Amino acid sequence: MTTWDDTVDLLVAGSGAAGMTAAIAAANRGLDVLIVESTAKWGGTTAVSGGGLWVPANPLMLRAGVRDSPTEALTYLTDVIEYAGPASSPERRRAFVETGPEMVAFLARLGVRWKRAKDYPDYYPDRPGGKIGRSIEVKAFNSKLLGAAYADSRVKDGVPAPLATDDVWLLSRAWSTVSGFVRGARFVFRTLGQYATGKRPVGIGGALAGSLMHIVRTQGTQVWTSTPLVDLVVEDGAVTGAIVEKDGERVRIRAQKGVVLAAGGFANNQEWRRKYHRVEGHSSAPEGDQGTAIEIGARAGGVLELMDDAWWGGSFVGPDGKAAFLVAERSLPFSIVVDANGERFTNESASYIDFGHDMLAHPVAGPMWMISDARHARRYLNSAYLGKKKEWQAAGLLFEADTPAELAVRLGMDPTRLAQAIARFNGFARTGVDGDFGRGRTAYDNYYGDPRVKPNPNLGPLEKGPFRAVRIYPGDLGTKGGLLTDADARVLRADGSVISGLYAAGNTTASVMGRTYPGPGSTIAPAMVFGYRAAQHAAAH
Repeated sequence: MTTWDDTVDLLVAGSGAAGMTAAIAAANRGLDVLIVESTAKWGGTTAVSGGGLWVPANPLMLRAGVRDSPTEALTYLTDVIEYAGPASSPERRRAFVETGPEMVAFLARLGVRWKRAKDYPDYYPDRPGGKIGRSIEVKAFNSKLLGAAYADSRVKDGVPAPLATDDVWLLSRAWSTVSGFVRGARFVFRTLGQYATGKRPVGIGGALAGSLMHIVRTQGTQVWTSTPLVDLVVEDGAVTGAIVEKDGERVRIRAQKGVVLAAGGFANNQEWRRKYHRVEGHSSAPEGDQGTAIEIGARAGGVLELMDDAWWGGSFVGPDGKAAFLVAERSLPFSIVVDANGERFTNESASYIDFGHDMLAHPVAGPMWMISDARHARRYLNSAYLGKKKEWQAAGLLFEADTPAELAVRLGMDPTRLAQAIARFNGFARTGVDGDFGRGRTAYDNYYGDPRVKPNPNLGPLEKGPFRAVRIYPGDLGTKGGLLTDADARVLRADGSVISGLYAAGNTTASVMGRTYPGPGSTIAPAMVFGYRAAQHAAAH
């Protein structure tokens, strides 16, 4: 018989959106819940993310009169994801699509203040079932409501302002378009206004994490930070509890309804990155993303899927080694991305996961560069190296020259090849049609374009010096692979049987989205949906 130091109904490992949603749903059903977080800060990747959720047919859409349905969403997912193994089974896809609106409404009743990102398209809006405006986020949150918990949060590591998703793409062109300038002015006044009334507003991922933690605290759920999960207790094939390390001591906690593993992926486990991805990781995920929960779940018999994949994209990596994920920068006009030979190889405006996959699959070895002309630097905000240009130049990460030929020499490229690539792209920019990669063809491409640039908002010729090159690397928002779960977030063995008492959600699991990224918030939304479903199943059994 196991000797227990403590007993709860549900133990949740991880304090990001998946873990907090599971804890909130379980506590709402009357369960005694404990959240353990391995690092000193709660909030996980969620707190420093864009904070969006891709939820088809969500209540905000329907109230706004925007037509959508689970059937259309499933049609879209089938076309975009195709076959991606058991993690993206029809049953799991349906569970995600049908439960998403329910989960959103549930959290709204508990105080989460949602808003639509109404202009944000699905990442493949031209595919069957594709839409614009399926993404939602949390309105600006007053982080003072967190009280003492704010000091131990990742919320303060994010943007200390009420930033929203649609602010991001407009603010990037705050001094080049009227709409961007107006949004910038509104953003400044909105921020100053909230601080003037004694609030400490946060937006995007900080608003989501803060809102969820505020509910967790209101419900009276305990949160133990600096308390890593060490192992699961398995008796007669069922998980009955867990061992955690608190204050240097090992504590055995009985979990009468089960354990939920929601502790992120393995984005910062370099040994696993080399093993499964064959590349060094340049991740935007927090340092606690070490794959510990995945390893512990596998030891208990859980099977792993999609371990070779991640939520890929391009990233700038500064002299300090920190990665800055690229979204709008590579899509704006007057810029291209080239390989070490000075040649384009993909649609720079494509969804970041497609861009990342193309970077990894490209056969040309050597560094890749974003090349831009003076108008790109003058018109568009690039916060990654803002005020740090000299440091980046000294580190060999940024080069400038008066002509493309001079720039090519500094980059170790053949000047003729780079000149030919730029000349060909400039021809596309004048006609408005990218004959090589289709850049600027879809509503998603155009979302991060500049409407002042005609005839295609994503294509602007590179003609005016000085010309700039910034090195880009394969980066990610986190890993995609992990424990295989069913529609109720129960961890499965290799033979398809359920490990009783063990649930998992978020990046600890293999993604229901398979190897792609259907729309903005396709990471966080499934994390929360399956965290919610795990709690509902545990409470009922």
